[in-house]
Amino acid sequence: MSLPLPLALTARLAPVAVLATAGWALSSGPLTTAPTDNQKAATTGASASPTAPSTSAATKTFTAAPAPCSAINPGTVKSLVPGAKAAGKEIPSTDTDARRTCSWNALKGYDYRWLDVSFELSDTDAAAEKTYKDRLTEKSGGGEVPGLGDAAYSVVNLTTEDKQQTREGVVLVRASNALVVITYNGSDFESKKAPSTDVINKGAIKAARDAVAALEGSR
Repeated sequence: MSLPLPLALTARLAPVAVLATAGWALSSGPLTTAPTDNQKAATTGASASPTAPSTSAATKTFTAAPAPCSAINPGTVKSLVPGAKAAGKEIPSTDTDARRTCSWNALKGYDYRWLDVSFELSDTDAAAEKTYKDRLTEKSGGGEVPGLGDAAYSVVNLTTEDKQQTREGVVLVRASNALVVITYNGSDFESKKAPSTDVINKGAIKAARDAVAALEGSR
């Protein structure tokens, strides 16, 4: 039986907006010996030798986002999104080195599930850490996930539209200069209820572990 999806779910099919990432400039330390007057005149306003190599790349552990649709194990996809094709669907991105996203969704009977994974790369570890902390200010009611990346946070929320419940879990992970974002939600269109918080939270964390393993393997 074909049923129209709630507006909140169909809106998720829109392309994922590309997140702009910003780097930071690393300046050099002070000179170890006092310069002569001529050297002072020649180097006024300069903080480092123009020929000195940049050290910003040293903290850029990951230089490209891994293929997102192969980042989640087929068995995980099968268990979290019954009826979905294991291949998934990659969302177009204007900069695939900086951000890549893949989605899986399926309606099996009256039970709907949606899963997506995004890899977002910053220029440095510090920039990724700042973005991670900024994202956490937008979340509430969740908690840290130990043993996942350098830092991880999980939160689950319930929404209701036209008496239809949808429960969505988000797991945000920072690993070096990369962010991994997992979104997992579900609805039952017969009962109009949503899966339990435990089901959604554990499912999102399971997918996050797969994604982080794929990221680490792409070094």
